[in-house]
Amino acid sequence: MTIASRHGVSGKLRPFGTTIFAEMTRLAVEHRAVNLSQGFPDFDGPEFVRDAAADALLRRGENQYARMPGVPALGEAISAWFVRGGGWPASPDAEITVTSGCTEAIAATMLGLLNPGDEVVLFEPFYDSYRACVALAGATPRFVTLRPGPDGRFGFDEQELEHAITERTRMVLLNTPHNPTGKVFTRAELDVIARACVGHDLVCVSDEVYERLVYDGHTHVPIASLPGMRERTVTLSSIGKTFSVTGWKIGWAIAPAHLTAGVRAAHQFLTFAVATPLQHGAAVALAEGEGYVRDLVAQYARKRDRLAAALSEIGFDVRTPEGTYFIMAGHERVSARLGVRGDVELCRAMTRDFGVAAIPPSVFYDEPAEGAGLVRFAFCKRDETLEEAITRLRRMRV
Repeated sequence: MTIASRHGVSGKLRPFGTTIFAEMTRLAVEHRAVNLSQGFPDFDGPEFVRDAAADALLRRGENQYARMPGVPALGEAISAWFVRGGGWPASPDAEITVTSGCTEAIAATMLGLLNPGDEVVLFEPFYDSYRACVALAGATPRFVTLRPGPDGRFGFDEQELEHAITERTRMVLLNTPHNPTGKVFTRAELDVIARACVGHDLVCVSDEVYERLVYDGHTHVPIASLPGMRERTVTLSSIGKTFSVTGWKIGWAIAPAHLTAGVRAAHQFLTFAVATPLQHGAAVALAEGEGYVRDLVAQYARKRDRLAAALSEIGFDVRTPEGTYFIMAGHERVSARLGVRGDVELCRAMTRDFGVAAIPPSVFYDEPAEGAGLVRFAFCKRDETLEEAITRLRRMRV
């Protein structure tokens, strides 16, 4: 037996391989493609936020370990931000934990609150980290599929949700606004989920990183604000998407003290604390950034409409997103024209032959066939980046 055959990736993580985001970004670099796959802006966040972090780093000496739950100024800013967004006034000391991005918050919540053999209900398509974190916790995923209705809007079946819940179910993992579909769960849909959580005594983990990126009069409602949900909800978010600083990795978990204890039990051994000067920059962003966010949402709505119109012209069946900065589109006509099959083959062909990278969303489903007819594009890019991508994609019409 060789060393390589005995040692390597653990059995828990081996099934997941390399994330699709890393794969498509690698292909984009290799083929010098416009990268509409990974959801990061190709522009800087606001100067006043970057200045606040630089000031903390260079002049205020905020360069040592922060408190494990987060610096007090950021905890206070998160609490106020959550209230303004429809949540409740969480205690920075007892109910807010600052994490290394929302991805660490997901892992800490799963590791801190789940036991081996527990089950977690996931709405699919799902952010790929969810399933891996469930596996790390030794739990089992159960799936409820979001499918487009006649109006193109993604929705779920209430009976499918009830069927997914068993006596071993401990948690429901929600993401709204939803990546990758762009769906904003309505109050009526959240009521259905809340009734299931209360009725079956489940914890709800709500990933709300796109909470402010909503369009066309849609409203994000934190599920923690619904009756019976405050005491059983862990609300996760971050500044990366809202303030265009995805590389900062400043996220948080808001939960009542008994759930926060579980989150912190894991967080203290994952990262303990996150970058101190960036936490101070994040505090300024949340406290002073409402004007920036309003302008960003208006810009993203315009970018969304521009890319959606171009994709429709090329032959994609566009599902106009209600939130986030992603467009999901059916590709049947385009794939038939190019002689390719499925989302993975199409995305590789677009990157290789047309110089535009996108994400094949079938990897976000338990049954990949559910998403094989779709492709995801990110529009969180400069106007010139989108125009170059559109120019290249138009060659697909020939």
